[in-house]
Amino acid sequence: MKKKILIVDDDTDFIGQLEILLSNAEYDIDKAYSKAEAEKYLDNNNKPDLAIVDLMMENTDSGFALCYHIKKKYNNLPVIMVTAVTNETGFQFDAATPEDKAWIKADAFLAKPIRFEQLKREMNRLLGN
Repeated sequence: MKKKILIVDDDTDFIGQLEILLSNAEYDIDKAYSKAEAEKYLDNNNKPDLAIVDLMMENTDSGFALCYHIKKKYNNLPVIMVTAVTNETGFQFDAATPEDKAWIKADAFLAKPIRFEQLKREMNRLLGN
């Protein structure tokens, strides 16, 4: 059975590109274009195998709030946060330490533009493939 991936981003081009790549890699894809849309999806008891979440959507911290919502509902659901914030601000996020993971709630961070090989490697690690 194919693994289901939820992609959450307000950038339709990014979602479209990722959907093609992940579909070709044999994943089922669900999409949400905002934090609110993703929360509605999750509140309807949809549970993907992994979520890929943008940091900045409706608000600059929407991704953090969505990760918190995801982990509150499905504690063991792996979350990869993707963001262009490093390119835009120079500030680098990381979830490497237990302290960072305690408040960030993402299991991995990838800077946009992401390389598909890097994303696939993180997905395999988090999904136990």
